[in-house]
Amino acid sequence: MMQGVDIMSSANALSGKAYQKQQDVVYYFGLKRMNDSLLIENARLRNVLAIVNSYDTLTDSMARLASAPTDTTEAIKYNDYIFRTARVINNSVASGNNYITINRGSKDGIRKGMAVLSGTGVVGRVEYVSTHYASVLSILSVKQKISGKLKDGTFSPVIWEGDNPDILHMENVPQQIKIHKHDSVFTTSYSFFPSDILIGTVWKISKASKNNMQTLHLKSATNFRNLQYVYVIENKMAEERRQLEDSTKMNRK
Repeated sequence: MMQGVDIMSSANALSGKAYQKQQDVVYYFGLKRMNDSLLIENARLRNVLAIVNSYDTLTDSMARLASAPTDTTEAIKYNDYIFRTARVINNSVASGNNYITINRGSKDGIRKGMAVLSGTGVVGRVEYVSTHYASVLSILSVKQKISGKLKDGTFSPVIWEGDNPDILHMENVPQQIKIHKHDSVFTTSYSFFPSDILIGTVWKISKASKNNMQTLHLKSATNFRNLQYVYVIENKMAEERRQLEDSTKMNRK
């Protein structure tokens, strides 16, 4: 038969385990709230940075930053891009054309064609939108090319070849362009992404014998295997640009 001390010890042990479980749950949800807060704050800082980049002089930039509000909704009115945060709730890296589902939809201002970024680089483009969710076509898709550029301004397409989700390829780089390992490749204004967003860094260089061009094998800036949060980017000037370019195409015919 258990003595009183033994019963109390067992009860305390059980209480301690229950309390630890409770603390683990509290910590988990607290950590999630902290991550969400950090993501929102990061979006606000990106918007403030865009304010700086949209003015010609340091004086103008400092004046605007001094009066910049602390909430993202107000800060965005000073620049051409709106950064909206979203959480990844489904993600694929194994098929030929991979899609990512995010917990933001039309009610949050998300529309088809918007660029999607991670905290470290490019992710993809919004393809389908419902009221509360959106589906993003990842850059890990054989049917989607990105316009990339090197630090010297050389442009060339960046593609994914459908195998390793960590590796992208920049094709048809002229032989005379000097490339070094760890060189960075960024987006251009020719794509749907904002310019100068990191795509990846060079980890290997190969030469094609048929056309004497170089192919750069890039380590993706975004870790698609562990993608949890993203930014959906609205370009407030995109519609005006599209209308102008469509008019230009019509007049060429």
